Amino acid sequence: MTNVILIGMPGCGKSTLGVLLAKALMMDFIDTDLLMQKQYGKPLQQLVDELGTAGFSDAEERCILGMDVQNTVIATGGSVALEEQAMQHLSQTGKVAFIRLSYATVQKRLNNISTRGIAMEKGQTLKDLYDLRQPYYERWAEIVLDADEQHVEESVQALVEALRTKEEEK
Repeated sequence: MTNVILIGMPGCGKSTLGVLLAKALMMDFIDTDLLMQKQYGKPLQQLVDELGTAGFSDAEERCILGMDVQNTVIATGGSVALEEQAMQHLSQTGKVAFIRLSYATVQKRLNNISTRGIAMEKGQTLKDLYDLRQPYYERWAEIVLDADEQHVEESVQALVEALRTKEEEK
């Protein structure tokens, strides 16, 4: 199987699901947020604060464009779907799965929005961010997983089944 790219809002479970999905599919795992932190030697929030949202997006895109992996589950940062070149690169290497949550669930899960390293403009609310990003996630997704009511193991199993169905469709 080619790569599996997980996209979605912060707090939707990309990293958690990604590790378990990689185990289930016997694939490698990369979290692009951790990759960014390693490359820059700084926490994400510090990078957002120092670079601003546009600079952070540029840095994130460069990081992703520099990736050359196969047979890997890739958990992306929440803002990656807004970065055209990064998403083109990722989508050419594998299947893109959108982990979709309702706004209410995202709001409930995110209690550390000011320290988590979320690329947000000053004055932008979580709802603004959610509304901005949803069409981008939908645009890039080959698979959409509605994870609101699912336990993590159910989500992993649903993704495994959806990926196998996509492979069989080839």
